[in-house]
Amino acid sequence: MPQVVLVGAGHTHIQVLRHWMMHPDPAVEATLVVDTPIAVYSGMAPGLVAGQYERHELEIDAVPLARRAGVRVVLAPCTGVEATNRRVLVEGREPLPFDIASFDVGSTVAGLDLPGVREHAVPTRPINRLAAAISGRVEALTSQRPNVVVVGSGAGGIELAFCIDSRLRGLDLEPRVTIVEAGDRILPGYHPALTRRIEAAARERGLRTLVDTTVAGVEEHGVRLEDGRTLDSDLTFWVTGAAALPIFRGSDLPLCDRGFARTRPTLQVEGHDHIFAVGDCATLIDQPNRPRAGVYAVRMGPYLIENLERLKTGQRLRWYRPQGDFLALLNLGDGRAAGAKWGAAFEGRWVMRLKDRIDRRFMERFQALDPEGAALPGFGAMRAGPEAHGANGEPQSAPMFCGGCAAKVGPDRLARALARAGLDARPEAEGDQVLLDQVILDTGTPDDAVAYRTPAGDRIVASLDAFPAFTDDPWLVGRIAAVNACSDLHATGVTPRFAQALVTLPQEADGETAEELLIQVLAGARAALDPEGVLLLGGHTNTGPELVVGFHVEGVPEDGRELLLKSRVRPGDALVLTKPLGSGVLLAADRMGLCPGRWLRTCLASMQTSNRGAMEAARRAGVAAATDVSGFGLAGHLGEVVQASSVNIDVYLSALPVLPGALELLDRGERSTSHDQNTRLPVPVETPNARSARLDLTFDPQTAGGLVLAVDAKRADILLRDLKAQGLDGAGVIARARGARLGNPRLTLS
Repeated sequence: MPQVVLVGAGHTHIQVLRHWMMHPDPAVEATLVVDTPIAVYSGMAPGLVAGQYERHELEIDAVPLARRAGVRVVLAPCTGVEATNRRVLVEGREPLPFDIASFDVGSTVAGLDLPGVREHAVPTRPINRLAAAISGRVEALTSQRPNVVVVGSGAGGIELAFCIDSRLRGLDLEPRVTIVEAGDRILPGYHPALTRRIEAAARERGLRTLVDTTVAGVEEHGVRLEDGRTLDSDLTFWVTGAAALPIFRGSDLPLCDRGFARTRPTLQVEGHDHIFAVGDCATLIDQPNRPRAGVYAVRMGPYLIENLERLKTGQRLRWYRPQGDFLALLNLGDGRAAGAKWGAAFEGRWVMRLKDRIDRRFMERFQALDPEGAALPGFGAMRAGPEAHGANGEPQSAPMFCGGCAAKVGPDRLARALARAGLDARPEAEGDQVLLDQVILDTGTPDDAVAYRTPAGDRIVASLDAFPAFTDDPWLVGRIAAVNACSDLHATGVTPRFAQALVTLPQEADGETAEELLIQVLAGARAALDPEGVLLLGGHTNTGPELVVGFHVEGVPEDGRELLLKSRVRPGDALVLTKPLGSGVLLAADRMGLCPGRWLRTCLASMQTSNRGAMEAARRAGVAAATDVSGFGLAGHLGEVVQASSVNIDVYLSALPVLPGALELLDRGERSTSHDQNTRLPVPVETPNARSARLDLTFDPQTAGGLVLAVDAKRADILLRDLKAQGLDGAGVIARARGARLGNPRLTLS
C-alpha cells in the first residue's frame, strides 16, 4: 500500500482531501502534515479586513475534512524533506517515510529582514496570521486621522489598501492611505485596463499611490524610504510579494534562485518524480514568471488529483498549463469590486456580488463544520470501515468504538470480576507469610499502582497500563500512552524511573509497515520518557486485530516519603483538579470527523502534558491523598476516593475546568462509547434533577488526564499558585470533602 504524505493544507491539497472523501481509495494510505489545522481562503481575506466577513467564513478546517477522507493527520510543523531517502522531517518527531509526497505549504512575504519590518509591520502571509492580527491592530489606533501605509501594490496590496480604508471609515475615522510600489506602476503583471480602473478608484477615494519608490525600513510610527524621506504611519502593511519558506533549504530538491521548488508541467519536482509541489511554494520551470495568485493553486487541484492516481498506477501524467487570462476580481471594500477579463475592465456592486458568490460556493465545498463544531449539510458524521461512504459518496453516520482509556472495562464489571476471582481483598495468609507482608498496595486497595517491599526493605511502586490506539498517529499514541502510564505513579507521589513497553501491532500490517509503526510508537514514547529520566529497558511485541500500546513503569519512593493514597482524604479537604476534562468526547468526535482542529489540538496538548509537575507541587503543599483521572471519568475515580476514605465529596459542576468544545459536543449528544458504563458507580450519587453537559462531563473517560489532589483548605491557594507556575493554568478547586454520616459516604454532583 503506497504511503502518500501531503504537507500543508493550501488551496490545492484541500481539493485532494475532498476528492478522497467523495471517492475513497482503500489502496492508498495517506497522511496530512500541518502546523495549524486552519487554512484561510485568500480570496476572502480582504473582505475580512473590510469587515464584510466574519473570520470563520474564510476558514477551512483541514482536520474533519481529512478524517472524512480517511487521511491520518499529524499536527506539527514540517521542517524539511529528504527527497532521496523519501522522508518528511517533522519538528520534534520521528521523520515520516513516504512513497509519494506533495507540498502545498504556501509562502511568506519578501523583505521581512529589512530593518523594523518584523517588529512594526503587519505581513500578509501566512494569511491565517493576518486574520488573527488585523482586529487588534485596528483597535489599537488612537488617531482620528490615522496614517496607513501599504507596501506593495500587487492584487493583495491593492485590495488591502481599499479594504482597510473602508474598515476605518466605518469606524468614523478619516484614514490617509498610501500605497508604495517599487516598480513603475501599480498592479504589475495585470492588464493595463484594470490598472487604470484602480488608479481612478484610488483618486476617487483619496488613496495616494507612490511608484518607483523603495522602502529602506519600518519604524514604530513611520516608513523610511531609500531617498531619505519618511512616511508617517500608524499602521503599516507589508505586501511585497512572495518569498520561499525555509522548508526546502538544505534539502536535496532543486530550487529556483528565489528558493522555491522547481516543478515540471506535471507538477512533479524536477528530478524527483515521486514528489509534487503546488501553489505558492513552487515555480514551474517553463513559466518562471507566473504570478503567485490563489487562482493558480485552485486550478492545480484537478491536475494534482489525477496525477497522484496516474503516478500510482504507472500512467502518463497530465500537464498543467496556467491559463493566460483569468478572471481577476478585486474587492474595493465599499460594496464594489473591480475586475478584468479578455482585456476588458469593469467595476461596480454587481462585480462584488459575483465575487462573493464565487468565493462562497468555493468555501461550501470544503467547510465540514460550522463555528460551533456541528456538521454542515453534506458533511454528516463518518462511518468506520469500508462502508464509510454511501452510494453518493457522502459520509454516513455510525458509532465507532473509542480507544485510549475509553476502552477500559467499566468500574462495575471490573469490581465484580475481581470479586469473583478473589482479588478484591488481600488473601488470607496461606503459605509464605513473609511474601504477603511485603505487599503494600494491590488489587485489594483502590489506588492507581501496586507497591511492595523487597527483602532488603526497599519500596517499589509499579503500574501497568495499556490501551488501543485512540488516533491513527502512532507517534502520538506512543507518547500519550507513556504519559498516561507514568501518571499512575505520579498519583501516588512517586517519580517513575524504569519502563517496559507492551505493543500489539496490527496483523494486517506487512513487515515493513509493522516495523515503521513500531519505530513511531517507541519514538513517541521516548519523547515523553526521556525528558523525565525514565529509562525504557525493553518490553514485548506481538500482533493482534489493532494497535495497542502500553507500559509497565516503576519507581522508588523517596526516603521518608509516604505514598499519596485515596484513603487519606480528610473532612474539610479541598480537592484540586490539575487538568481540564473532556478528552473522551473530543476524541470520540474526532473519530467521527466532528471535532474542529482547534479543539483537537488543545486536547492533544493537554494529553501530552506530564503530571510530574503536578505531583511535585502536591508534595510541596503537603498533599496526602491523590488520584489520577482516567478511563472511569472524574465521578468514577472520586467514587473510589469516597469509598476508600469514608467521606462525602461535594463536586461543584460549575467549577470544573473544561477543554474547548467538550461541553458543546456533550450538549449535542456526542458521547464516548464508555460514557454510559461510567455512570454506574459503586457508591450512592446525588445529582441534579435535570441532566446537563457539565454533569455528563463527570462521566467522560479521560486519557492521560490530570490529578485530583486533596489538600488542606488553608493551603489550597498555595497549591494552585504552584500548579499555575508549572503551566497548569486550568487547575482549580472543584470539590470539598466532608464527614460522612452513619458510615454511608456519598458523592454529590451539583
